[in-house]
Amino acid sequence: MIYLEDLEVGRKASFGSYHVTREEVLAFARQYDAQPFHLSDEAAAQTHFGRIAASGWHTCAMTMAMIVENLGAEPQAGLGSPGVDELRWLKPVYPGDTLRVESEIAEVTPSRSKPDIGSFRTLVTVFNQDDVAVLTFTSIVLMRRRPA
Repeated sequence: MIYLEDLEVGRKASFGSYHVTREEVLAFARQYDAQPFHLSDEAAAQTHFGRIAASGWHTCAMTMAMIVENLGAEPQAGLGSPGVDELRWLKPVYPGDTLRVESEIAEVTPSRSKPDIGSFRTLVTVFNQDDVAVLTFTSIVLMRRRPA
């Protein structure tokens, strides 16, 4: 189990492989982000996307799936997240793309008011199969400290 004390600023990780399918892009869009450029090649052709593109929120969900899968290989004493900062969708994600994640720990902070927990910030970048960054954000994670 990895605790807050085990984290080092500057530590990097690279993980995940998520193949984006047209069926999944359409299903997500229908349910959560039914904008025409996520549902129709014709509508998307009239935009900067040029063809159907995944919703940015879908890209976030695919990223989270890779993060959770990675946690199974490297269990952490995590307590959830109060949010993310500086979320940016840099490039469209298209059906047929394969995504992966790179992360770097930017900050580790023990709590001043709750001595058994702390938080850390991780810079997250998601790349497609051409090593083009498609998404960035700073993840804030709450984590238990090592028991005495």
